[in-house]
Amino acid sequence: MQSSYKWVVLISAFIIYLFDSLEIAILSFALPAISGEFGLQPVQAGLLATATLLGMGVSGPIMGWLADNKGRKFALNVCLVLFIVLTVAIYFVPNFAVFLVLRFLAGVGLGGVWSIISAIVVETWPAHQRGKAVAFVLASFPIGGVAAAQLASWIMPHWREMFLVAGLAAILPLFLSMFVLKESAEWREQHIQSQQESGKGSVSVKEIFAPGLSRVTILASLVATAAFIAYYGASTWLPSYLEAERGLDVKTVGQFMTWLNLGMFAGYIVFGWLADKIGKKNALLLSMFGSGVLMPLYGVVTDQSVLLWLGPLYAFFMTFAGLFGSYLGELFPTRVRATGAGFTFNVGRGISAFAPMLLGGIAVATSLSTGLVVAGLIFLVGGVFLIFLPKAPSDCKSKTEDSTLMGVTADA
Repeated sequence: MQSSYKWVVLISAFIIYLFDSLEIAILSFALPAISGEFGLQPVQAGLLATATLLGMGVSGPIMGWLADNKGRKFALNVCLVLFIVLTVAIYFVPNFAVFLVLRFLAGVGLGGVWSIISAIVVETWPAHQRGKAVAFVLASFPIGGVAAAQLASWIMPHWREMFLVAGLAAILPLFLSMFVLKESAEWREQHIQSQQESGKGSVSVKEIFAPGLSRVTILASLVATAAFIAYYGASTWLPSYLEAERGLDVKTVGQFMTWLNLGMFAGYIVFGWLADKIGKKNALLLSMFGSGVLMPLYGVVTDQSVLLWLGPLYAFFMTFAGLFGSYLGELFPTRVRATGAGFTFNVGRGISAFAPMLLGGIAVATSLSTGLVVAGLIFLVGGVFLIFLPKAPSDCKSKTEDSTLMGVTADA
């Protein structure tokens, strides 16, 4: 029963996170039409993306706390209802100010899905398969981007209708969450145990800053912050870079971005497999340093044919978000797993809300190419912070078990 249910979790979680990604991505395709209707300047239009990311940053502590105290399934349902209702509401938005508020509140729902889904998969799949399982689920992120592109090509320039369709379509993942997924057995057992033990009440965010966890929380937050500043800073301006500085037309840019997303999807799958083979931390280090080396190279290459194959290659390494799912989830105990992972991951996303403006400023002062080089260096800084974090417990355990079978003592 449990063996078959883990596959139900895998497919359901993949679909749920795909729609989460789609709801995040549609804004970028709608911005030109939104700007035209409301008469927005580029800075104002960019604030809509910033508001979304800020909402996602706020979501980490809130939804993580909810998942650790009230259950994974309950918190996931809250996230889905929140962003469905608020995405549909954009169809009726009367002005820019209301749009800004709705997008921030929708971000609170959108940001919570990652940590909750990751916790559910980590607590359902066996330790030696978690890397592959979580990475597969989170590989739906670039697929959601492709789905958003297809939806935009079908509906745009009618941006209101696009938000309406995207919001209503998310009823499918809500159905899966409510009627197909079960509450995490590991969370339920731990919750009952906490209630029975004296002195253990509701989970508090303070617990992830307690002695023994504070160092992990701070370092993991720094790693996530560096990774997301580099990612969102670069990805926001990538189409503009290809068009303005490398001379590609709009149609060709779309083709380049499609191949790039497919490269990222392949990277999620391969790095998930690597995480179970060489360890989650080692796979994440390879992802961070690989992105840090290849992104600057992508920024200085001028030959279009080289850019075509180099894009999917660097995107192949830019799979840190999928690896964070299993790695960060294991660095925190079950009691504060969603709170800890959600806080570190989404605080990074929240701070990165200002990354597009930062790299935009660099582009104005120098060029978008220079901005990509800077983004690569930030990836490398994140990799340095990662070195000082511990290995995932399951990686240490696997190493010990393997060494014991070989008749030697493991050095975990």
